[in-house]
Amino acid sequence: MAYDPIADLLSAIRSPEDIRTLDAAALPRLAGELRQALVRTVSRTGGHLGASLGVVELTIALHRVFQTPVDALIWDVGHQAYVHKMVTGRLGRMETIRRPGGLSGFTKRDESAYDPFGAGHSSTSISAALGFAAARRLLGREGRAVCVIGDGALSAGLAYEGLNNAGHAGLPVVVILNDNAMSISPPVGAVAGHLDDLAAEGSPANLFTALGFDYRGPIDGHDLDQLVPALEAARAADGPVLVHVRTRKGHGYAPAEAAADRLHGVVPFDPATGVQAKAKPVAPSYTRVFADALVEAADADHRVVGITAAMASGTGIDRFAAAHPDRAFDVGIAEQHAVTFAAGLACEGMKPFCAIYSTFLQRAYDQIVHDVALQHLPVRFAIDRAGYVGADGPTHAGSYDLAMLGCLPGFVVMAPADEADLRAMVHAAADHDDGPIAFRYPRGEGVGGLDLTGPPDRVEIGRGRVLREGDDVAILSLGTRLHAALAAAEQLEAEGVSVSVADARFVKPLDEALVLGLARRHRLLVTVEEAAAGGFGAAALQVMARADLGPGRLTVRTLSLPDRFLPHDNPAAMMRAVGLDAEGIVGAVRLASARRRRMAFAPPARTALARVAPRIAPRITP
Repeated sequence: MAYDPIADLLSAIRSPEDIRTLDAAALPRLAGELRQALVRTVSRTGGHLGASLGVVELTIALHRVFQTPVDALIWDVGHQAYVHKMVTGRLGRMETIRRPGGLSGFTKRDESAYDPFGAGHSSTSISAALGFAAARRLLGREGRAVCVIGDGALSAGLAYEGLNNAGHAGLPVVVILNDNAMSISPPVGAVAGHLDDLAAEGSPANLFTALGFDYRGPIDGHDLDQLVPALEAARAADGPVLVHVRTRKGHGYAPAEAAADRLHGVVPFDPATGVQAKAKPVAPSYTRVFADALVEAADADHRVVGITAAMASGTGIDRFAAAHPDRAFDVGIAEQHAVTFAAGLACEGMKPFCAIYSTFLQRAYDQIVHDVALQHLPVRFAIDRAGYVGADGPTHAGSYDLAMLGCLPGFVVMAPADEADLRAMVHAAADHDDGPIAFRYPRGEGVGGLDLTGPPDRVEIGRGRVLREGDDVAILSLGTRLHAALAAAEQLEAEGVSVSVADARFVKPLDEALVLGLARRHRLLVTVEEAAAGGFGAAALQVMARADLGPGRLTVRTLSLPDRFLPHDNPAAMMRAVGLDAEGIVGAVRLASARRRRMAFAPPARTALARVAPRIAPRITP
């Protein structure tokens, strides 16, 4: 496989219309050039490679048969849409994918007319496509609705809700089932076995026909001579059609075909060998620390179990499974089921740890409320990827877990400041049997240099800690922003400002004595959290408001993630952009202090009550 500049055929493809004008005999050559360009690009940028390699021919066939963008082509998740971007006018910008200011790693409505529906989370495409089809029939608009969904995404309940409704509605929606026997890791569950049976037996009666679909397949997804006529027949159908396409993730690139994960997500690599240029970590990742601590807890207690929703490697449950295979459960892309399954385990006295990314935990909120919190069940939630996640962008940012969980009665919600703190919190969660408990931690490496071998520190539920004493300003941090807070305190001390720094550790139960103690001893209190407003800072404000500290004595500032979705960027730049790095905290203290000084020397404001008091006084009777 050569890695020369983009060949002439691909460079002439500026839109799908150019694919439609090609001679059919040229399509395999185009597929080869697309693979070559894809490997070369992702070897420089990193990103999702294996899924896009597997759908090169399928992408060509879809754009050749369907009149995109008049026909709405919706990609589930979007991991596999890199080739789609290349043939829809974005080839020249592919070197920017997942980079600051560049293309998104997923489909995005405001990026191209060829991206009619944004993606990032799985299993949304069928429901969205049905919505497009229903709207077009009601409005009398032309164009078909077609979606591409992987077999892994079929493990999520939303996919079946969409299939059930689409089969009943009878609308002309086309579902392309891209069956590659993989998601990020091999799919699990009975549906995966059913798809294998269909491929082996070709039975006309199956799950999809029972739901009301005209089932076509299985078809070799790398054979354009099969793909194009099958899609043409599906486009001509009057009702719902499901085309079962069998592909191979990583197809056409030997290093991907040989890799266990088919090179699903990669950092920059050598395109000749597929070897990734991974920097040597200076500290263990938070995910690794969680996994190892969970193994420790399970070694000590046979009731500890680990649950993941198709993210075994991403959450560290694969490491747990290696140590305790009978106590590790991968339920597929099914976060709702994962939470209620954990609730059932808890009812029987087990100690379930439900390890889910913050952004994916959103999908199971009703189950958290109804099946766990309402029954006060001791389910442990290990919330990975809390806060910003860099190149994965806003679809994967873990911004809302504190606000979601902090309002639920009986929940314990905590956040470690570093990897040693995380290890301690895993053990504290294992010991906690009085209702649900959650701990959140970011993506990436810890701070390093910490002892993770001895007995873990003891974590007292609902108690924070003061790490630095000062007289003027208090910085109260939650989670891993603590180190930025300490750096900010050093800078402020150099400017003559005496600073206390405290680690709250808990959003709920919040250490009210800690909050009020800081509030009463300082003229300015700043809270810091890498989460959306409505979580930790809001809880601290409520405590201070109930204590009625007195107007004018204390100035409070809450630093949190802004009320907007931030585009993908590198994590350090994102922290700077939202003012949650050390310099941002220093700036917030300076600004609040300057405003406080101005207020101290300003004449008393004439309040609304002062203006109206003379008029209402005669009406007041003793």
